[in-house]
Amino acid sequence: MKKVLLLGDSIRMGYDDYVKELLAGECEVYYDAEDNGRFSAYTLWQMNQFFKHFGHFDVVHWNNGYWDMNIEAPMTTAMHPVDEYTHFLKRILAEIRRNGAEPIFATTTPILSAGAAADIFGTGADSINYNNDWVITYNEAAVKLMQEEGVTVNDLYTLCLEDARYYKCDDLLHLTEQGYQRCAQQITEKIREKL
Repeated sequence: MKKVLLLGDSIRMGYDDYVKELLAGECEVYYDAEDNGRFSAYTLWQMNQFFKHFGHFDVVHWNNGYWDMNIEAPMTTAMHPVDEYTHFLKRILAEIRRNGAEPIFATTTPILSAGAAADIFGTGADSINYNNDWVITYNEAAVKLMQEEGVTVNDLYTLCLEDARYYKCDDLLHLTEQGYQRCAQQITEKIREKL
């Protein structure tokens, strides 16, 4: 049976079970149920652990963004400014291809209003700050890179715009269950196209 790897931040943790359920009987779906991929450098490390322990994957679907663009006090700049963000996306992409997998990159979901959300996954971050201007800037850079590299882009940003509140839950960063289910449906379609 073919193998799919899901990588990414806490948004991924909201849809991964739904994707696995939708693809049941078609392929094996792998992801870290306990830890999110945080920023892109961490996702690179996390991905390498999956390749080391589980071998070849046929498709890798991943997202990064919120953690990369986050400005966590006392820092005054993003964890990864845009050029560093795209640097690590290139490294992730190179490793996915070296593994022989088909890559799918998912854009960061939109922000309804600027603010901050508490870390709900025990990663140690005080909070994740968010601003839709940041999301647009990082998405544009990522999409440009993926287009240059011929990588399929799963536009979760536009998908979430279909809802008046962008499928945001009360913390205004993460999604409602309906939002995660809608993302899972679109992700599943993109994965099936690759399989």
